[in-house]
Amino acid sequence: MVQNDSTAPSSQLPAPAAGASDARPRPLFSLFAGQFRWVICAVLLFGVTKNYMDRQVLGILKDTLQHHFGWDEIDYGNIVFAFEAAYAAGMLAMGWLVDRVGTRVGYTIAMTFWSLAAMAHALAGSLGGFIAARAALGFGEAGVFPASMKAVSEWFPKKERALATGIFNAGTNFGAILAPLIVPWITERLGWRWAFLFIGALGFLWLVLWLWAYRKPEEHPRVTPAELRYIRSDPQEPATKIPWKRLFPHRQTWAFVLGKFLTDPIWWFYLFWVPDFLQRVHGLNLMQLALPIAVIYVISDVGSVAGGWISSALIARGRSVNASRKFAMLICALSVVPIVFAYRVTDTWTAVLLIGVAAAGHQGFSANLFTLPSDMFPGEAVASVVGIGGMAGAVGGMLIAEIVGYVLQWTGSYMIPFFIAGSAYLVALLVIHLLAPQLEPARIVRQP
Repeated sequence: MVQNDSTAPSSQLPAPAAGASDARPRPLFSLFAGQFRWVICAVLLFGVTKNYMDRQVLGILKDTLQHHFGWDEIDYGNIVFAFEAAYAAGMLAMGWLVDRVGTRVGYTIAMTFWSLAAMAHALAGSLGGFIAARAALGFGEAGVFPASMKAVSEWFPKKERALATGIFNAGTNFGAILAPLIVPWITERLGWRWAFLFIGALGFLWLVLWLWAYRKPEEHPRVTPAELRYIRSDPQEPATKIPWKRLFPHRQTWAFVLGKFLTDPIWWFYLFWVPDFLQRVHGLNLMQLALPIAVIYVISDVGSVAGGWISSALIARGRSVNASRKFAMLICALSVVPIVFAYRVTDTWTAVLLIGVAAAGHQGFSANLFTLPSDMFPGEAVASVVGIGGMAGAVGGMLIAEIVGYVLQWTGSYMIPFFIAGSAYLVALLVIHLLAPQLEPARIVRQP
């Protein structure tokens, strides 16, 4: 565990030594002197926001597209399945890519690819066209979390990583809030194709910000020597290549992988089916979706930041990383349980509250789950482990897409999907604890 004398905020660390003026921030950025890592966190948040806006467009337009193309529930489930299958493959590929070419270049490639794929939906004229566009989108979007978590491992000490992850992970909610506000407006005025084009094109604006802002801390002109010492306050290990084959035998890898497999599908369920649930069960139309969905994801934003804050605060007070992470995850897992009753609720806003609290629980759980690779693995393996876990989560998403599609087609009821959602997190936490009872570092034999 990090000693107390290393937990002082960077503003309390010694002033930069004379002669370090080349590393001082320019006057325009003096507000961020000693805190530029939080600017990086904000850029990561904007990237995740864009990612989830692209994902959410299909769920919002589900009813519109089903009427336009004549899809049934199984057809829609197959489109989601294609996204998840490509996302699973992309997680492996993108995790490997980011570890090999670096965070800056790897994220740039991913954002470019998925933004073009998002825009390509506007050209689709059939079920097959949507499946192809959706698969391309899933493959590219898979880069967002391996790149973001590697950036966090490069820019934050362990005691701040869960909080930083919770903040950038809140972009999932911002994206899910903004899309229902923007997409219906564009669709009503210009048509559904323009919704895909406009949202997809926003990625190129983000790239300008990313390429301006991101470097490694050691290479960044706006990082002070004091902030760099704070970022590197954890014991440093030599950077060497770690092949995937040396990651799979470790219990720590499987703790993260199974945690993602069990919980990621629930978020996909919220993302792709909650708009349909509100339309089907509560009779809302396209233009009425924005406020309930915005409320759901505002609540989940609170959970994302709070879940990361809980574990970071406990670590700062001297609790172990293991106890802090798992205590925060337990609170989040328990907050999801009441969603099992959502299918029976007749009042729309009560259902929205239940789903919102459950979504908050997911986000808080996820913020801590995402920090586990950086807690248990050296930095050069983080993106690969996150990629492997993301692939497992996407495989789980493939299964939930088929399950929900067939359940709705056969029964018309959301009872089974909500029961799965309510129980998944407690099961995941138990599995994680059994495989990594102390979150002990993986003993990896490095390449010479």
